[in-house]
Amino acid sequence: MNMASIVIFIFTVIYITAGNANTGFVNVQCKTENVGQYGQLSLLECAVKTSQEETDLEIRAVSWKKEGVDEPLLVFHRGGTTKQPGYSFAEPSWNSKNMNVSLHITNTAVEDQGVYTCTVVTDRGVITTETSLKVTAKYSKPTIISEPEKITQSTGGTLVCNSVGGYPKGQIRWFGELNEDWTKSAEMEVKQTKIGLFNLSSKLTLLQGSTYSKYKCAVFNTSGGKEDEATFEVPEGRDASGRLVVIGSLIVLLVVIVILYRRRYRRGH
Repeated sequence: MNMASIVIFIFTVIYITAGNANTGFVNVQCKTENVGQYGQLSLLECAVKTSQEETDLEIRAVSWKKEGVDEPLLVFHRGGTTKQPGYSFAEPSWNSKNMNVSLHITNTAVEDQGVYTCTVVTDRGVITTETSLKVTAKYSKPTIISEPEKITQSTGGTLVCNSVGGYPKGQIRWFGELNEDWTKSAEMEVKQTKIGLFNLSSKLTLLQGSTYSKYKCAVFNTSGGKEDEATFEVPEGRDASGRLVVIGSLIVLLVVIVILYRRRYRRGH
């Protein structure tokens, strides 16, 4: 008999013996939605609440299960606790007199997102309540590279913005030097990794002769909030070698003017 079968048997027996008790003054209150950060400790808040008339309440059993998972995550019965790795009571020294039955999830993963059921059996009866966990992960600071590596305002090219390791799926948006939105002119690619996180990449093509001096790439989460941004400055169309050519041409022209002037001066005399 596996752990799930044992739990079902235990709670069936307890329900038969305690189910006829009055649960009207005993309730399990859970936070409707809990938010956990990827890789961090998450808390599913649940507590047993009693009326003033109820005293000396005893918790006989507790079970935490996740929707879609057969095996219970945590079970308390007859003074002992059985749990899966990564799950525990939020109270380290929890006992049957402690009304805080909240669940801790260590090293939260994307797969931990979902609906959870907390069942509490007391000497007054059985109460079952649901709560949910939403997992989020912040995207990395965007980075911008150009293709080709050296572009100018006159040559044009492509800007590529990358931001990785976020959850849920976000969006990359582009802005010009006057903060105008260029997102519709870009192409975004989304890839989901094996661990469930998203990598975002967006390409913005700069047309020759119509390129601004500055572009900004920003990453937004699924709620529309901006997490971070990066700026790319496009050099002027005329590079250093071009300026040297122009300066050299002006010097040559000046020399020619001086020579012609001297010749005319000598002829005049």
